[in-house]
Amino acid sequence: MTKSSPLIDSLFSLSGKRVILTGATGYFGRAFADALLGAGATVLAFGRDKGAVTRLREDLESRHEKGRVKHYIADCGDDAAFRRALQAAIEENDGVDVLVNNAFEFSRDTGFNDPSGSMDRMSRDQWMRGLESGVYWQASAIQVVTPAMKQQGSGSIVNICSMYALVSPDPALYLGKAVFNPPVYSVAKAGLLALTRYVASFYGEFGIRCNALLPGSFPNSDPTAFNAPADDSFVTSLASRTALGRVGKVDDLRGALIFLASPASEYMTGQSLVVDGGWTVR
Repeated sequence: MTKSSPLIDSLFSLSGKRVILTGATGYFGRAFADALLGAGATVLAFGRDKGAVTRLREDLESRHEKGRVKHYIADCGDDAAFRRALQAAIEENDGVDVLVNNAFEFSRDTGFNDPSGSMDRMSRDQWMRGLESGVYWQASAIQVVTPAMKQQGSGSIVNICSMYALVSPDPALYLGKAVFNPPVYSVAKAGLLALTRYVASFYGEFGIRCNALLPGSFPNSDPTAFNAPADDSFVTSLASRTALGRVGKVDDLRGALIFLASPASEYMTGQSLVVDGGWTVR
């Protein structure tokens, strides 16, 4: 049996680290929570559905050490309640070491998978909801966690962005399909990328790092999910656009997330880590 490397173990370890994870019950969120626990972290899981968050905690505790998953019920859309829940999590756990800003609203209210979300029809309410969930929710969480990070002189913020912050969706992929990404998604994710650089610039002197993880095409594997792919042919089309010839699996994001959260990236801030199978190089 190959022995583990002390250097690798120390670089990528999150042992003893307190990680706030928003959108914990989502497609990415569930995999992120599992990966963070596997790296030794205590995960403070945030979600708006009490039943879903409770089931997530129970599932994770069946596979990991009990006591390292704590759940908090809060709707990011209720800003005051969200901030109170974040502050409570920080106080109850004597601080926070990592914030993973993963929450985003995939729904018709943000223009997804509905004709009303096209560029020529998208309403002001849909634009504002998309910008709120794609930029403001993350900014709000950062405002709450940074005082505690400043006090301890360290912290890592990971904003879950998208390759569509860098490139536009290909219209040809969506011809005759009921699924598509609305314009506000690209705009919000580009804004989140700008926020990442801003926070990195202004908070670096306090030992706080802020980076962005930019996933490429990761179709939701749950066919009942609102943002699930239309059909197998659509997934095949997505895969053909990548250099590696396949779409992403959530497990493909685990290493990148742990890298950005852990000491392995301690001299990296304000940067974008693209995990897209080579989509954006073409």
